[in-house]
Amino acid sequence: MTLAARRSASARFLDVMRRRRSIRDFSTRPVPRELVVNAVRAAALAPSGANQQPWRFVLIGDAPELRRRIREAAEAEERANYEHRMSPEWLAALEPLQTDWRKPHLTDAPWLIVVLEQPYGVRIEPDGTRHKVKHYYVRESVGIAVGILIASLTHAGLATLTHTPSPMGFLAKMLGRAANERPFVVIPVGYPAGGATVPRIRRKRLADVLVEVLDRSDEGLGREPRTG
Repeated sequence: MTLAARRSASARFLDVMRRRRSIRDFSTRPVPRELVVNAVRAAALAPSGANQQPWRFVLIGDAPELRRRIREAAEAEERANYEHRMSPEWLAALEPLQTDWRKPHLTDAPWLIVVLEQPYGVRIEPDGTRHKVKHYYVRESVGIAVGILIASLTHAGLATLTHTPSPMGFLAKMLGRAANERPFVVIPVGYPAGGATVPRIRRKRLADVLVEVLDRSDEGLGREPRTG
């Protein structure tokens, strides 16, 4: 790849990601399964601690009864959060995003991806004996995979939301997952509903998040970037 091609690819990627926003109002318009599965394939290529790949992706499509039960359980937890679990500071931080305990995206979006983390694996010996295998840097590894998942879905022209109902233990039980799999995040996937809106937010400037170390002989190591 030439330098010009690299620059072009980098600029295209940035242009797409600049337009990414979290969507809470989804259309029920179908999304081809291939688009979502390709994104999961990309996420599963993420780097991970000791290459242990401590993740599982559960893809839920047209399963209205399961979706209904997931939504009911999530809304029950979220309602308790908003009504008495969350601190005033937490509620104040959420206020600009205009969120509440209602989670229609869990039943409206064509797809749900439930990402689970595996704090340990299970090795089965030839005689059937099972041994726990500790996984390292689990949350870091799964977080990287989720970032790649969202970027891939965004590049396919799809909308997403990172939803973390707290607590999430009900999900593992509903999905019949193994004891070594814990819910990490739920990602609804689809298209924005007609008339869907997003809150006005301010993203930090490049100068607020990037520190460049260009010459270690310089006295000052923390330079603001030259371009924004």
